[in-house]
Amino acid sequence: MLPPVDSSAILKMRQQILARSDALGAPFGQGAANTGLVPGAGGIGGAGTPAPRFGAALDTALRQVSAIQDQASAAVTAFETGQTHDLASVMVARQKASLAFEATLQARNRLIGAYKDVMNMPL
Repeated sequence: MLPPVDSSAILKMRQQILARSDALGAPFGQGAANTGLVPGAGGIGGAGTPAPRFGAALDTALRQVSAIQDQASAAVTAFETGQTHDLASVMVARQKASLAFEATLQARNRLIGAYKDVMNMPL
């Protein structure tokens, strides 16, 4: 038998989703009085935080992927040298690194495709 459903928690979650949806759907600057701040609260950057630059976001993402790959390499090295015998955690770390790299590669391919589309647009 299923446990009872807490309808107040569901309604609260619905309100949060609607608030975020409204914040994301609002034109940039409308909710922040054209101060260059991200509208809404709790989104990317949060309320009162300057909007992140694309280059900075890309740099952060690449650094995170690099850190994941470094952790996987360290786990493999530790397993190969006998410092650990937990093969499952090594394999999980390698899979995380592989997925992170694949996602980065796909994002790069999409960015290159978008760049080519923009460059091939007639003026």
